[in-house]
Parts: sequence; structure tokens; C-alpha cells
Amino acid sequence: MRIDVDAFNVLQVLVEEGSFAKASERLHKAQSAVSYQVKKLEQHLGVTLFNRDKYRAELTPEGKVILAEGQRLLQHLANIEHLATRFSDGWEPKLELVIDGALPMEPIMTALKRMSEYQIPTKIQLNMEFLGGVQHRFERDKADLMLVKDYRTGPNYQPTALPAITSLLVVANEHPLSHKIDISLSDLQQHVELTIEDSSPIKRDKDEMQFGGDKVFYLSGFIMKKNALLKGLGFGWMPDFLIADELVSEQLKLVDFRGGNRFKFTPQLVSTHERPLGRAGKLFTSLIIEEFALYQH
Repeated sequence: MRIDVDAFNVLQVLVEEGSFAKASERLHKAQSAVSYQVKKLEQHLGVTLFNRDKYRAELTPEGKVILAEGQRLLQHLANIEHLATRFSDGWEPKLELVIDGALPMEPIMTALKRMSEYQIPTKIQLNMEFLGGVQHRFERDKADLMLVKDYRTGPNYQPTALPAITSLLVVANEHPLSHKIDISLSDLQQHVELTIEDSSPIKRDKDEMQFGGDKVFYLSGFIMKKNALLKGLGFGWMPDFLIADELVSEQLKLVDFRGGNRFKFTPQLVSTHERPLGRAGKLFTSLIIEEFALYQH
């Protein structure tokens, strides 16, 4: 009997999700089918892979070693598939993108619209995450491209810098902070800070732009954060392109903070040498660069 290579992917999902029920939901398989696939692999290898007396699905020490080797095997197979796609004359069947919600959608949507005019057969999937969640999903789902505010670099990453984005520290006009000048950090920490929740399940680092106060509301996106700001719930950073009208109408005002009320970050369009881009990926990359350049002028 040959080893079912897909079983290694099932093992990885089980570890990430922590239960057979959640893994089966993510894999779009019956729970019995997932259990059978794992049991069949265990019988073939003669090794117990999971501790079944635990609340969460946990690998045995032997299972961890087997999974590590299986992941290497899956990566080799994925590399072969990507090479085959790159060397063929056709378009790749799928292009998956992961985008940080802090970036402007207008140039991204315009680039996608221009791609549709080529009538290419490639299926395009666009996913939105926040902060560390962008890179986590990019790596987990083996996506083709990520448009990211910040990321942990590595030797296989191939980044392209996009035009800088400005974030502003703002508050509603009726909020007490809007009428104060020369605000210190301790003064700022007396009020509620509104920030975006990192969508990664692994919170590696604290957002360096947070102010360290005890009163923090974590929100799941910039639309929600903007509404919270307009309601006067607190203060927070917002990309300037999302609040241009509200600044003109003075519904939102800049916070006169001593440490500064604006900062710039340089978004990156990132691919990886492990998953070489095909024709659609290269086309989208060129269109994104063009559209972001036009958007800033």
C-alpha cells in the first residue's frame, strides 16, 4: 500500500484546528473520513500519531517527526506543481491573494478589474486579514501574493515596495481630546484607545504603534473602527484615505499629541521563490504597481 500524501495535509490541519470536528469542517470532509484517513496512515506506518485521550488533538513525539517529514514532502510536491505551471504555455488555474485591511482597496479593485478585461481563465481568490494575520494566512494557505503593511522577512521572500501610506491619530470632534493641546502620553493613556485586532491566531508581537494604556478596545476592521471613532468612543490611528471626508467636515480631528499624530508606512507586495508566480501572478503584480502609483498622484 502506498502512503496517502494528502494525509499529511490532514495532520497539519488537525494540529492547527485542535479537533477532528473543526478540521473536518475546514477540509470540507466528513469527520469519519478524516478519522479514517489518519487511522489508515497510522496502520500503514505502524506508529500512533495522535494522543486521543487529550481534549485537543495533539501529536505524539513520533507524530511530530512524521508530520515534519510529511510537510517537506508536500512542499517538494508543491514546488513541482508550480514549476510545471510556470513552464507551461497556459495560465495558472488559481491565483490566491492575501491583503491587509489597512491598505486602500481602490487600486486593488481597479487592478482586478483590468485583469478581468484580459478574460484569463485563472480563478482569483482575494482574502483580507489584519496585521500578523496576513502573513500567517499567506504561509498557511500557500497563497501566491500578499499585500502587507509589515511582515517578517526571510530568504525566500521577494518583496516590491509600493508608495507610502500615511496614518493619522484622530478623535471625534466632541471627544475631550479634540480640544486639548500638547497632549502627553500619560494624558493619552487616560482615554480609550481604539485599535485593530491582529487576525493571526499566533500573537507574536505587540503592535508598536499602540500607546500602552489599560483602556483598549480591539476591533475587527477599519469600518468598525471608523464608526467607533465617529461615535466618540476613543482615539486611534486611521489610514488617511479612509477619513478624508470626515477630516474636511471636522467630524474627526487630529490629536495634538507631543509624540506626533502621523506616521508613514511602506506597503509591500510579496511573493516567494518557493511558489513562483505564473502569468496571472506576474500580470497582477505589474497592474498593482501601476495602480498604486496612479492612486498616489
